[in-house]
Amino acid sequence: MSFIKLTDRQEKIIDIVKEGQPITGEDIAGKLDLTRATLRPDLSILTMIGVLEARPKVGYFYSGKQMEDDFSEKIKELKISEIKSVPVVVSEETTVYDAIVNMFLENVGSIYVVSEGGILVGVVSRKDFLKNTIGGLDINKIPVGMIMTRMPNIVTVFPEENLLDAAVKIIDHEIDSVPVVEEVQQEEIKQYRVIGKISKTTIARAFVELFKNI
Repeated sequence: MSFIKLTDRQEKIIDIVKEGQPITGEDIAGKLDLTRATLRPDLSILTMIGVLEARPKVGYFYSGKQMEDDFSEKIKELKISEIKSVPVVVSEETTVYDAIVNMFLENVGSIYVVSEGGILVGVVSRKDFLKNTIGGLDINKIPVGMIMTRMPNIVTVFPEENLLDAAVKIIDHEIDSVPVVEEVQQEEIKQYRVIGKISKTTIARAFVELFKNI
């Protein structure tokens, strides 16, 4: 199954290039009754992902490269352990005010709440802070543990999962990041230690790097 869904116009461009290669951008635009400027983003995407090749003063060629399969494989091979970033964590006793300051200083969308040993016990987001601040809480006195989402109601990922696994979880649960955890056993209780995070920014950066290397 292809990972990237091309638009109808992009599919038509590929067919035109296959039939008339080498062919200039002006000629492709003429066949589609469009301006060269209108077509430029589509041609850029198709060359960037490797479906078309552009040669100066010659035109466009169809590369025949199965980019979508290659890209899917690269995503599956890219493990969370390779791209995770450093999480911002606080304790349950941290005041809401201090947690908000921490969040903005670190420029993150969520903060993870941990107990001794880095064990994940909760998560708090910008929305949580906004909702409780508007609600009139004394943010200088209320601990973050009072407003956080608690385990086990937190979506997590493991280091051995891949980029696509993390992206799907973030989209499905409509969150801005997921903590990367490792399982630890304490007194016959399964717990999870926070060792990183994957955010929308992390994923976007990884996708850009993958595209550059195609």
